[in-house]
Amino acid sequence: MSCCKNNRINTDQDMNENTSSMRVIKPGNYHQKGMLQLEGGAFLMGTEDSDANKSDQEGPVRTVQVAPFYIDPIPVTNQQFLEFIEDTNYLTDAERYGWSFVFYNLLSEETAKSVTQKPAHTPWWRVVEGADWTHPEGPDSSIKNRLDHPVVHISWNDAVAYCMWSGKRLLTEAEWEYAARGGLVQKRYPWGDQLTPNGKYMCNIWQGDFPVKNTQEDGYKGTCPVDAFSPNAFGIFSMVGNTWEWCANLFDYELTTSIPQENQPRAIRGGSYLCHESYCNRYRVAARSSNTPDSSSGNLGFRCAKNVPK
Repeated sequence: MSCCKNNRINTDQDMNENTSSMRVIKPGNYHQKGMLQLEGGAFLMGTEDSDANKSDQEGPVRTVQVAPFYIDPIPVTNQQFLEFIEDTNYLTDAERYGWSFVFYNLLSEETAKSVTQKPAHTPWWRVVEGADWTHPEGPDSSIKNRLDHPVVHISWNDAVAYCMWSGKRLLTEAEWEYAARGGLVQKRYPWGDQLTPNGKYMCNIWQGDFPVKNTQEDGYKGTCPVDAFSPNAFGIFSMVGNTWEWCANLFDYELTTSIPQENQPRAIRGGSYLCHESYCNRYRVAARSSNTPDSSSGNLGFRCAKNVPK
């Protein structure tokens, strides 16, 4: 299991009965200015590097064809998601359940005292009541000074609802990896093969001893502004590190006959501020993971795409 993620089936917390939120979103046309058009074409997807996570099906390297598409240069921000909520009164899955996952060392002392549950296999996560997109570390936290950070505690269901409202869609994994590579061929990161070229930090990930001490050498303990680090050659920011990004497709198509469709894991890409080479080196462009569609956490967000009219 990845250190960077957890899912709701690992807990016995039930969903709150308050499900009165508008769950059907009328198609709209919001936040479409500034999208980048990528030409697409054939590229080499996947990896066969020695540190690839074989259980995640990162390989083999294969040629994949991608049609032209539009992509947002940044993941969806708290400010953008706030506008969606104000327009629709939508309740996220985290709000409907009444809780979400938060990394333990981001909690205030008061909130930490109230936590009673943590997953057995990833004990650095906490089940925090009242944690959601507008309260990222629980009820006593706020996004007031983080409107330019990526929105978090977003489920796949929530991401799809936002996409419907904005007139966009989620990226496929092939589109995501094509965009992340920025035209580079089989490089580990969006900028090349070196994680910190000339000692320069290029993304927001964990430094130090995971999960005990984060030295914050990149400048951040949790999320950071979506444009805090340099974009890749396509002009796209924050493709690795910072927050995981939901993709449109299933993680493993072989599961389609054994798991109900509403529970089938969806692919996530990019890693997050919790990734570290000692445990979860999924900030590589070929790395992938998954989560269930209703799961949310303090490092899980999304980015939007749009078809190019034919």
